[in-house]
Formats: sequence, structure tokens, C-alpha cells
Amino acid sequence: MDTAQIKRIILEIRAGAGGDEASLFAGDLARMYQKYALKRRWQFSTLDTSESGARGYKTFIAEISGQGAYDAFKNESGVHRVQRVPTTERQGRIHTSTASVAVLPIVEAKAVDLKEGDLEVTFSRAGGPGGQNVNKVETAVRIMHKPTGIVVSCRMERSQHANRDKAMEMLRAKLFEIQREQSVGSVSEIRNNQIGSADRSEKIRTYNFPEDRITDHRIGKKWHNIEKVLEGEMDKIVEAFS
Repeated sequence: MDTAQIKRIILEIRAGAGGDEASLFAGDLARMYQKYALKRRWQFSTLDTSESGARGYKTFIAEISGQGAYDAFKNESGVHRVQRVPTTERQGRIHTSTASVAVLPIVEAKAVDLKEGDLEVTFSRAGGPGGQNVNKVETAVRIMHKPTGIVVSCRMERSQHANRDKAMEMLRAKLFEIQREQSVGSVSEIRNNQIGSADRSEKIRTYNFPEDRITDHRIGKKWHNIEKVLEGEMDKIVEAFS
């Protein structure tokens, strides 16, 4: 597959080890990727979230559209680790938390054979921040692919039909990734291969706030000025993989 031709991707971020601090870190990553995407003039659309506090996420799923988006984001897949002193920490101790990132290309419908009989589709009301209902009809969509057990959901679009279309795109993206990995036999294996178990020891990158240093453990490179990077200034990191 010519990755340069992939213009739409699914970005999935999940809080890992570390409780509330992990959720806050997942939120930091979500905002960093959004700001970087907008800087590159790509479209960034949130598809589904599971919020934890004012700025944190247990789960964050978005679609990014633009020429070169997949090539820029594909190396973000894996477990990201943060080391910093939480605002709630009174004794100044450094905490270590993790968040996992998965990046999947959106493929054409014909690339994945989906049978309606294999799908279990349910609908619910789409909740807004803080659990507030944003509408009174069941527009949120959850789809389970029964043969593999993989589940996707979308609730950010205004109509049930639009949410179902987005959820189907997510499902096709995940199933396509499984097809690409010929040696992988199940959904759980494909996910473990891409993002690990989100344990602190399984990491691709560490964000060390006390030392103001970002280290990518795959290529052995380091960058400073974490706050600037989290504001979307990711160019040096992306270019390091070119």
C-alpha cells in the first residue's frame, strides 16, 4: 500500500497506567495532535470520547484528513510515558503514567468484506460534556463485529446515519489492519502488537517534565521544550522518522 496516498486516518488514544494522571496525559496528547493537525491545515474531527475530569480522557478517538497525514502520524502508534509531578501531589514526588496511541488508515469499503449478519448495531443518546444529553434522540452508534469481537462507536455527529457511517469506517480500518498482519490471528493480538498492554515498561517515548526532555526509545533521539511540543510543535519529531 502506498502510504503517501492515505489521506484519512483514525487516531485512538487511551489512558493507561497512572489513574487520573494518565487520563490528563491522554488529554495532553489529544490536544497536541489536534494542534499539529490544524497547523498542517488538516481536518481534525472528534468521533468519540470517554472523559475523565475537565482536561482528561479515558478514551479519545478522532479522524484526521489531509495529504500526508498517515505518514506523519504512523510513528505515533505505541505506548507514551510521562514523568512529572501532578498538581495534586503535595510532597513533590514524580509520578509515571502512560497513554497508548493507535493510528489506523481509513480504507475504501471494497477493501474489507463486511457482512450485515456479522454486525451487532445498537443506538443510544449522545451525551455531551459532563454527561449532559446533547439531543433527545438515539444518534450515538455502537457496532460490534461478532466474528472478531471488535467494538467501535461514534456519537459526535448530529445524525444516527452519519455516526453509523463513521463507526463503519473505524471498523473497516481496524479489520484492514488485521488483514495486513498475516501472522496475527485475533483482534486482541493485533492491538497488543501495536500498542502493547499500556504498562509503564512498554514504551516508545518518554516525556520527562523535570528534565524538560522527550526521548524516543526506538531511534534514540531526544528533544527539549516539552511545553512547546505539546502545543503542536511536533515537526522535529515527525521529521526524525523521515
